Amino acid sequence: MPNSSNGSQPQKHNLADIRFTEVTRETRGRFENLFEQPGAPKYCWCMAWRHSSREHIQSNEKKRMMMALIEAGTQVGIVAELDGRAVGWCSVAPRETYRRLSKQQDDSETGVWSIVCFYVPRALGGGGLASALLDAAIDHAFAKGASTIEAYPVDEAAPSYRFMGFRDMFVARGFHEVGTAGARRHVMRLMR
Repeated sequence: MPNSSNGSQPQKHNLADIRFTEVTRETRGRFENLFEQPGAPKYCWCMAWRHSSREHIQSNEKKRMMMALIEAGTQVGIVAELDGRAVGWCSVAPRETYRRLSKQQDDSETGVWSIVCFYVPRALGGGGLASALLDAAIDHAFAKGASTIEAYPVDEAAPSYRFMGFRDMFVARGFHEVGTAGARRHVMRLMR
């Protein structure tokens, strides 16, 4: 999971005080403010797994593309808020809003939502925010009509793709492995 490199120690917060908000036209400013903070993944704007006609695009173009998706009403994810400011992000949306996420993906399936990214600033790392974001993402996807939630986490020792979450976090919530995506990512599913 990308995080800030400001060197500060993780802070503990009461997770009961954290609110989760869907990113929409009306709330996109919260997402935008989060991604523009120092240390945030503004190089990506969470476009790495989304459809794009070009592979290499500049971060300002990625931001423009993400804002266009939000403006069009496309589901993109949720932000975590604490004391009125955005403090975390989870990309959770219908799988068809992303590019192909695994080789075994069956595009004829309907009702599949994907969780592909988390962002928790380093100052909030280790305090349970990523787990709380995952719980909120699961609730959000099922509330929006998902029949299946798919995720692509890695083992904690993985040197890359850590922003996709850790396998154990998903196992603890009942996800089961159905395959792999590349050499490091596990394809995991939760159904209701």
